[in-house]
Order: sequence, then C-alpha cells, then structure tokens
Amino acid sequence: MRIILTLGFQFIFLYSFAQKNMVPYVKPLIGTEKMGHTFPGATVPFGSVQLSPDSDTISYELNGKYNGEVYKYCAGYKYEDKTIVGFSHTHFSGTGHSDLGDFLIMPTQGKLQLNPGVASDPKTGYRSAFLHTNEVAEAGYYKVKLDDDHILAELTASKRVGFHQYTFPKSNDSHLILDLASGIYNYDDKVIWTYVRVVNDSLITGYRQTNGWARTRTEYFALSFSKPFKSYGQKNLDKNQVYRGFWRKFDQNHNFPEIAGKRIRMHFDFATAEGEQVKLKMAISPVSQENALENLKEEVPHWDFNRVKAEAQASWNKELNKIQVETSEDNLVNFYTSMYHTFINPTEYMDANRQYKGLDQGVHTAKDFVNYTTFSLWDTYRALHPYFNIIQPSRNNDMVKSMMAHYDQSALKMLPIWSHYANENWCMSGYHSVSVVADAIIKGVYTGDAHKALEACMATSNHRDYEGIGEYIDTGYVPAEKNGTSVSNTLEYAYDDWCIAQIAKKLNRQEVYESYLKRSQNWKNVYDKSIGFMRPRMADGSFKKEFDVLSTHGQGFIEGNTWNYSFFVPHDPATMMEMMGGAKKFATRLDTLFSMHLPDKFFAETEDISREGIIGGYVHGNEPAHHVAYLYNWAGQPWKTQERVRMILNMQYKPTSDGLGGNDDCGQMSAWYIFSSLGFYPVAPGSDLYSLGSPAVKNAVLTLENGKTFTVEAINQSDKNVYVQKIVLNGKPVTNYTLSHADLMNGGKLTFYMSAKPVKK
Repeated sequence: MRIILTLGFQFIFLYSFAQKNMVPYVKPLIGTEKMGHTFPGATVPFGSVQLSPDSDTISYELNGKYNGEVYKYCAGYKYEDKTIVGFSHTHFSGTGHSDLGDFLIMPTQGKLQLNPGVASDPKTGYRSAFLHTNEVAEAGYYKVKLDDDHILAELTASKRVGFHQYTFPKSNDSHLILDLASGIYNYDDKVIWTYVRVVNDSLITGYRQTNGWARTRTEYFALSFSKPFKSYGQKNLDKNQVYRGFWRKFDQNHNFPEIAGKRIRMHFDFATAEGEQVKLKMAISPVSQENALENLKEEVPHWDFNRVKAEAQASWNKELNKIQVETSEDNLVNFYTSMYHTFINPTEYMDANRQYKGLDQGVHTAKDFVNYTTFSLWDTYRALHPYFNIIQPSRNNDMVKSMMAHYDQSALKMLPIWSHYANENWCMSGYHSVSVVADAIIKGVYTGDAHKALEACMATSNHRDYEGIGEYIDTGYVPAEKNGTSVSNTLEYAYDDWCIAQIAKKLNRQEVYESYLKRSQNWKNVYDKSIGFMRPRMADGSFKKEFDVLSTHGQGFIEGNTWNYSFFVPHDPATMMEMMGGAKKFATRLDTLFSMHLPDKFFAETEDISREGIIGGYVHGNEPAHHVAYLYNWAGQPWKTQERVRMILNMQYKPTSDGLGGNDDCGQMSAWYIFSSLGFYPVAPGSDLYSLGSPAVKNAVLTLENGKTFTVEAINQSDKNVYVQKIVLNGKPVTNYTLSHADLMNGGKLTFYMSAKPVKK
C-alpha cells in the first residue's frame, strides 16, 4: 500500500491499495481533541522540531493565581481562535499540562509592532486574523494566509530544523519578528535568560533558558535567512532589571550584534517585491549554538522548501505504511489520524553529532542508541509503548535505553516519571517506566543489560521519600494522611511491582520475583469489602469515613473516581473478580459502570473531561480505565467486551476537529484506538498476552521489523456485526480470547468471524 499525504484540518489522505486496485479518499484530522490540545503544524516522525502556529498568548497566571483559560492552550493552538500570534518550534501533543513554545516567529509588513496585541483587535499588535478556509495542515507541512498583512505562511521541517517560507506583498517595511519572550504556559519570570548573536546579515545564533514544568531547560538555535535583512533591532521587555552594567554605552536596540536579557523581541527588516518569498531555517539544539549550526548544515544545507516538504512527507509515508487497513471511510480517517498522533512523541533529543544534554545538565554522547525525551509515562505505558514493541521495536529499545541513561544521570537514582528536555517533571503517580522496561524485556525488544535494568527498577521502587513509597513498603498501602492520591498510588505501585516481578522471573532472580510478586498484591489493602470499592485507608488501618464513590476530588485518586479505579488491577483481574463476588457479580458491576449517570457536579471537579468523554461512569478521556472494557473476558462474557469496545470506538473517536473526548496524552488515546480497531489490547503490559475484542477493520496488514507480516481479517465486518462468532489463528481455533506476542511477531493471520448476534457460550 502506498499512502500519499495531504492531511490536516482541511486535508486528505490518498490511500492506494495497489494489491486490491482500490483508491479511497478520506479526510483525516491532525487536531482531533475536545480541548484542542494537538498542534496542527509541521514535524517529522518523532522529530525534535514541532513547528506549529500559536493562536494566542494566554498567561499561566492571572491576578496571582492559576488562569484556567491557559489549559486550552496546552499545544499553543486552539481551533476556535480567529488569530495567530506566530509560529514556534517546540510543542507537546495532547498533554494536560504544558511548556515549550520556543522561538516564535511572525512575518508582518507595514508599521513595526513588537507586541502581539489582543485577539479582539489583532491590528493592535503583530498577530493576524486568519480563516480556516485558508488553512491547510498536512503531515510535515502547514500553510495559512495571514489576512491582516496579506502574507502567505508555509511551514515544513526536518528532524531538527524548522523551515519557513513567507510570501510577502510589495512593501518597503516587511518584517520578521523573533519573539524570545513568548512561550506556552508562560508567565513573567519563566524566561531566565536569552542570548542572541548576529553573525552576519543573514545568520543569527543564540539560546533561551526557561523555568517551567522543566525548571532548567536551555534550548539553543541557529536562524538563517534566505535574504539579507537591511536592518534589525530589539526590544527588552524586562523593566525590573536593576543593574545593567556598562553595556549602556551602546544603543543595543538598533543594529547591535550581541543581545542579552530576560524578555527579548527582535525584528529583522526587508524590502519585498510583490509575491517575493523570504525563507527562514531555524535549527535547534539541546547542547550549543555550534551544534545548532551544524544541525542546520547537516539536515538542510539548501533553500529548496519543496524538497524538505517532500522528504518530510516521505518519512511519514514510510511510518504510516507499517499498518495497511481496509475499513469504512470514517474509520480510515480515525485510524491513520491515530497513527499520526502515535508517531509524534516521544521526541528525539540529541544533535546530528549524537550529543545531548543529560539529566545531570552535562553533555553526553549517545553512542549506541538514539536519545529520546517527552516521556508521558503515566499515560503511555498502557498502550503506546506496547504498540511500539510491535510496530517500532527498534525505537522503543532506544527509548528504554534513554530511560536507563536518565537513571544513570539522576541524582536521586530513579527512572523517569515524566521527563522532557533534560528535566524530570515528577508529574502524575506510579513509577511506570518500570512497566515500559518490563514489557520491552519480556517481549525480547530490549538489547541492553537486563540485569542492570532490573536493578534500576528496584531502586526506583524503593525510593522511600517519593510519594509515600516508604509507607507503602512498611504497611502495604499509602496512608491517606500521607498523600492526597493514596489509593491510586497504592494501586499503581502494586501493578508496577508485578512488572518488576516479571523481569526477575525472566532473569531467574527467584528471591526478587517472590518479593515483588508479594508486593504486587498490596492492592488488596485498599479494597473495602463492606462497600465493594477501593477506598482511602488511614495510618491506623481504618478506612476513611467521609467517602464519595462518584467524586474525583479529595477521595484519594488522581484523574478518576473509585468507580474507575476499583477495576485497576490489570495484573490480577481474576483475583479482583473473586473479591468482588465472582464472575456474575463482576460483570453486573461492569454493566453498571457503563450505564450509570454521573451528576453535573462531577464535571465541575475536572478540568480536562467533559460529558462527551464519558460513557455512563466510564471515563475514556482519562486513562486509568482504558483496560476495563476487556475485563468482561475474565468474567466469561466476551460478547460484552466486543460490544463495549465497538461502542467506545464509535463514541470517543470521530473525524472532526474536536473528535477526541479528552487529551490524546502523547499518543495514548490514539494507541488505544489502533489496538482496539485491530481487535486486541495489552491489558497488562509486562505480560506477553493480548486480550481479544472486536476489530473495527475489515482487514489489516502489519509489516513487522523482522520482515514478517501479521494480518487481521474480519469476515462479515459491519457496524452492526460487532460480535465475534469464532476466532482462528493460522487455521487453528482460538477459544481463550488471548493472543500471544510471539504468535503475533511470528507472522500469520488472525481471522475473526463477525455476527450481529452475541455468542453466549
């Protein structure tokens, strides 16, 4: 299959199924989130640069407090906005918190303005109004007409270089603004320092250090212009700098070649003919200005914009062709949009010479691996990394090696929790890097020292002063007095401990295996049999008296309530089912979860979930319950897994600009879609088994790195035929509703025979 891409908010995928002589046309969307948290810009798969429009400059702070509106700008771009303030080079995709937005560039013409102005009156600043009808977002390419200045903006990228192409009208006052004060989740003191060196009339270099989600993040750049600028200047917005040294001898605001300060905006001025194109190349580096310049020379030594665009789209075609599907038009849109999302993060974090900034803030060289960052592990351990173990095993191997490098460089000797740009953010709970490490070792993906990896996992799990781990080790649970998310922490630690046990078992470390297997049963200590729910437990052993099973606030859980978290025992669902009264009662309880009604007050306590992201009480828009629909298989009612999975696929994923019911969270929501559309899901990463559901595709061919192919075929597939009559793997019946990783990687065919009626045997 060959995929030719023109995709985005108004874009088209052309799929050419040569072997079937089919050429269906569909319209997938890059930005498909209820909250608008996926950027619609130019990047390559796993690229360091994500060059994208920012549609406003909302401050993180308002009157000394958190500004709730900033949450809508986690990716910098909100589809509902009518103005663009510029194009910055680094973004997160689908996160519930944010940072980045480095090195914003905006073309203007006419009177020079060095402030962004306001959205209600864009002509008060350098921002511009735009229309979605004049906007095109493709994989590796973005284009928009900036109406106020009559400028056509086009963007593409290589791995470390953002390439801009601006078509200007005739003007003696054309400008390119470089805003080094702008950022996402910005506030007055976020930028620590900025430095710019004007090397000549078409090249500048510099760096910016910020304090935010990552508190010591320095990013270097080299910016090259296709046309020499006739003049340039800067404005330093920092009015509170008491001491300015003796640099005051110079006029630093006009044509001065060395600029330093906290909040700098620069302008570069041109005279342009009608329709003249001015191009920019911005290379970034985590290490130095010199490396940024070398990245520029190595990756894009020319000025051929269309060549870089073609190379970027070829790289996307290569990755997206790893799975070839035949399905309905809407599902085709959703499937390849999901694949696009899963190949954005994690991001490469090293230069062309393989140097990168380490967690110790030193410069390191990745000799035998590609160094990655942007590990949103509380989300992505569930499905994204298991998906990589099938479709991107070499990359996932490098990602685990990157986590081990993080551990080696960590002053606390811990594997990453949520890391990006040589920083640990400590966001969310659990130590789920051990799940990623375990899954890669169990499935034979990790080529590093597995014994050292086990020791790193154990060290992380025994860090007593991190989020109640000491109490968890001593008492078997995290006491409610010690931690506001005591129950979810206990449940997640128990699962992670089971993952460590699986590594130990594979390495014949029997004593370690038995110790961590015992720890993995600690989930039982927060299960209150009297009410049948997981519940906060006090240090004296009693359960918390004031407890609301529907509330997400102050009940001991993170991003969920006990209705969802009470099913979070992915490593031992059989025992969980027995504790809840056996298979029949367990299935009835699952039925209630999917059919109950949540009161409006539930949504007043959640920032990132609306009613559209919930089915009954099942919260698909947040991840803790992503495995729950598959638990019917353990209860002997697999037809309900099939029914629920197809319902979730149809209700929570739509080919529209707000098509996701929650944050994509660096690809986790999309990875769930891909797995479930193919008919299987990793309920417990760290196991080599997948639980079978109901495929939404008619046919899918997975091209594996080992040269083999694995085919999923669904006979009599349709929107009504959601139930599975029988399953056959390579000609042999499958009766236990599981698929092993080995069977998948050995290649072959998994055939589902579909029906409109459930098979209740």
